[in-house]
Amino acid sequence: MKKILLAAGLTTLMGTTAIAEMQIGVSVARFDDNGLTVMRNGMTAFDEANDDVALQVEDATDDVAKQLDQINNFIASGVDAIIVNAVDTNATEAMSNAAASAGVPLVYVNRQPINMDTLPDGQAFVASNEIESGTLAAFQMCRLLRAEGKSGGATAYVLVGQLSNQAAVQRTKDFHDVIGMDMCNFITIIDEQTANWSRDEANDLMTNWISSGEEFDAVFGNNDEMALGAIQAMKAAGISMDDVVVGGVDATSDALLSMASGEMDVTVFQDLAGQGAGSIQTAMALANGESVDKTVFIPFKLVTPDNLADFQ
Repeated sequence: MKKILLAAGLTTLMGTTAIAEMQIGVSVARFDDNGLTVMRNGMTAFDEANDDVALQVEDATDDVAKQLDQINNFIASGVDAIIVNAVDTNATEAMSNAAASAGVPLVYVNRQPINMDTLPDGQAFVASNEIESGTLAAFQMCRLLRAEGKSGGATAYVLVGQLSNQAAVQRTKDFHDVIGMDMCNFITIIDEQTANWSRDEANDLMTNWISSGEEFDAVFGNNDEMALGAIQAMKAAGISMDDVVVGGVDATSDALLSMASGEMDVTVFQDLAGQGAGSIQTAMALANGESVDKTVFIPFKLVTPDNLADFQ
C-alpha cells in the first residue's frame, strides 16, 4: 500500500509516526488533448514513483457541469485534496466554494481560474505564466520576419484556442502586444478566429483562409495542435513552408518533429509534465497543512531549430 506520513501529533504508543495513504481526486478538462495528456502522464509518473499518494483521475469531457459533479463526488468520497484542470476558467468560483466549504484543499493546474485573486485559504494555482508563452513566440516570429526582409510590411493569421480558456485569451493578447511594439508593428493581422485548440478545426479554418486568396506571411497558433493543423492545410494547398513563418506553443512531440522537418519555425516549451507533478506536490503540501504560494509558476522556454535538440 502507498503511504504518507501524517501530522506529527498522530503517533502510536511506540513513538512511531502513523501512516496512511493520501487520496487525491483529479479532474482533467479532457483526455483527448495531446498537451493535457502530457500533463496527465506527468501526474502518473509522479504517482508511480511515490508510495505516499494515490490518484483518482477523471475526464470532464469538456463539460462544466460534469466537472463540478466530479469535484462534489471527490468531496463526498473523502479525498485529502483535489486537483482541477478547468474546463471553463470562468466557472471556477463554484468549484472553489465547494472545496472551501468542505475544508478540502484544491489546486488548479495549467489553466488559470477566474477567481485567482480571491482564492480561499488552502487553494493554489500551478502553471506557467502565459504572458511569457505568447510573447516569446510572437517576438521570435517578428525577428524571423525582419530577417527575411519583411519589415516593410507583413501579414498574419491568428488561430485562437477556446475562448472560455484564460490561456487562449492571454496568448492572443501577447501577440497583439508584441506587434504593438515599435520593432514589430510592421505586422498586420488579417484575421483571428477560434479553432478550439483542435488540429482538425485549424486545418478547416486555414483552408478557408487560403481559399480567400489573401496573401499572408505568418500564422500564429495559440497551441501547437492548431499550428500543425494550419501547416497541414498549407501543404495541401501547395504552399511552401519556406515562405511562411509558423509559430505555436507547447513544444509537443509532433511539433518538434514538424520543426525538425523544416515546417514549424517557433514553439514554446511548456513543462506540462512538470505542471502535473507540481500540482500533486502542492496538493500534498496543502493537505499536510503546509503553507504554499498561491501561484507556482514553471517557466516557459523558447524552442527554435537552433536549440531543438535540447527538447527532443
